[in-house]
Amino acid sequence: MSKVTLETIFKHRVTQKYLQRSGVNHAVSVAYNAFDLAIKRGVNVDLAAKAALLHDMGHYEWYRDGKWDYEEYRRHDIHAIKGAERAHKLLIRLGEDRLVAKEVSLAVLLHTDSYLPFDVDGKRTELQKVVAEADTMDEQPGGMHHYKEMSRQEAIKLLRKLDEKIAEHKAGDAQHLTTG
Repeated sequence: MSKVTLETIFKHRVTQKYLQRSGVNHAVSVAYNAFDLAIKRGVNVDLAAKAALLHDMGHYEWYRDGKWDYEEYRRHDIHAIKGAERAHKLLIRLGEDRLVAKEVSLAVLLHTDSYLPFDVDGKRTELQKVVAEADTMDEQPGGMHHYKEMSRQEAIKLLRKLDEKIAEHKAGDAQHLTTG
């Protein structure tokens, strides 16, 4: 199993603070989507799941008159920039390998290009494509995917299970290399 697990990342106070804004359910769902896509495409499942879990931790809350203002959010959105910075700092703090932290952070940065004056289609790495597609798979109109509920306990249970799947996949890859 990886030195820094999804469960460890999720339980950290910084993650808890920012995933409450963007939606725990969405983060966990996207992590599972990324795991499945990474297997299909031969991408590192550990990096994909970590980037997917953290992909929206840069979200700001945009409210007007006590209601979520999706158009205001879209107009001023830089969540991928803030999220990449927060993800990198968090992973380094948790003792993650620096290159892993960098790759995860870049995938967070490029999971969307909504904040850029140009698109990044054709320029993303395979990992970045996996995270972007995993996010898109869970989206709902008007940002409603950020409001699906999931308890902390349920998220921990699901992330623990995903950590196990990642470890099994890595063990299978390692065994294939020694016997193949």
